Amino acid sequence: MKFDNLCCLAYHDATMFALISDIHSNIEALTAVLADAEQRGVSTFYCLGDVIGYGPDPCACLDRVMQQTSECILGNHDCAVLYEPTRFNQGAEQAAYWTRAQLEAEPDPTLQARRWEFLSTRPVSKRFDGSDVGAREILLAHGSPRRPINEYLFPDDIYTAPAKLTSAMARVEHLCFVGHTHVPGVFTEKGVFLNPADMNQTYEFTGDKAIINVGSVGQPRDRDPRAGYVIVSKQQVQFIRVPYDVEATKQKVLLADGLNDFLGERLIDGR
Repeated sequence: MKFDNLCCLAYHDATMFALISDIHSNIEALTAVLADAEQRGVSTFYCLGDVIGYGPDPCACLDRVMQQTSECILGNHDCAVLYEPTRFNQGAEQAAYWTRAQLEAEPDPTLQARRWEFLSTRPVSKRFDGSDVGAREILLAHGSPRRPINEYLFPDDIYTAPAKLTSAMARVEHLCFVGHTHVPGVFTEKGVFLNPADMNQTYEFTGDKAIINVGSVGQPRDRDPRAGYVIVSKQQVQFIRVPYDVEATKQKVLLADGLNDFLGERLIDGR
């Protein structure tokens, strides 16, 4: 399994790579995104966390991420399943306990142990040299640079919490990639938030700092139900949306005894 050698991977030779986040146990969306990226010539994947939680296929999603990503950061839902869900709403908390039960029900003790080991050894952030794509440094986190697991950076923060964004940006050397809000876009060093439509789906980065939200594979919340991810290449970040069988995932949620029906219904509207 690829995760056995995570500490030995070389990051500096990745001239093009994909970033995925917030899969939330949605294997249909994850499968569609990985296939789309591979068709575009991508062979290196990084995951920004929340592989599990909310959705109906936690084991399948964990297995795919273990097999196909070069690094995976710990997300707040991954942490909740591994330890305890704190400050979660009732539906999210219920889903965390349901997900834990699915992992514990795995009949193969070796596979069960590998999944738990993978979750328990995830870093909360990762920095690496990004010179091959024209970046001084790349920082990966789930939530934010200053509170990697739990802090949300919302588009409206440019107006309502500018000090939070200034503090977060101070911890960034050049580019930081996050997820957590499930809303794709770019926070610039000048205090502006750019959604993908503002940039024709492509952010051309320069020497300025930026915090880039890659969106969500398995539970988009920008009113677009398609799975979202980004591809990073020479001095650009491309925001990509991929259709998948949303109805199939929804029906799995509705049939799962222990998952709130809303967790399936929300996928139809991308909310």
